[in-house]
Amino acid sequence: MTCRALWILLASLALAPPSRAEGPGAPAADPIGSKLFPPELIMDHQAELGLDDRQREAILKELERAQGQFPRLQWQLQAASQQLARLLDAPQVDEAKALAQAGEVMKLETEIKKAHLTLLIRIRNVLTEAQRAKLQALRRP
Repeated sequence: MTCRALWILLASLALAPPSRAEGPGAPAADPIGSKLFPPELIMDHQAELGLDDRQREAILKELERAQGQFPRLQWQLQAASQQLARLLDAPQVDEAKALAQAGEVMKLETEIKKAHLTLLIRIRNVLTEAQRAKLQALRRP
């Protein structure tokens, strides 16, 4: 897999950019996502950010680590979700089994979200304050 393809794959898995609140009474922007940067944003602006070789290698190392983790988790989540759907297809749903399976689905979803957050935090920690400020500015419309 090429470097760019790896970045795009993981960017598609990463947390979405923060939502923009508009107008009175609109919900506030995402307080977590606004502090983190998707890998694709960094890749698209790496020259502008002035990433050095050490930073580039550290980010690639984290992306490669995550690439090894995400497919396994997604397969497990898909299988667990299919099992829950089968349980819910029964004419009379076994509540205890369905809730236990739902717990497994939610556990895997949490594990995926934790892996995404870990990736984004590690990437953020590689960046300088000036680079983070530049990324914040690049995000604004």
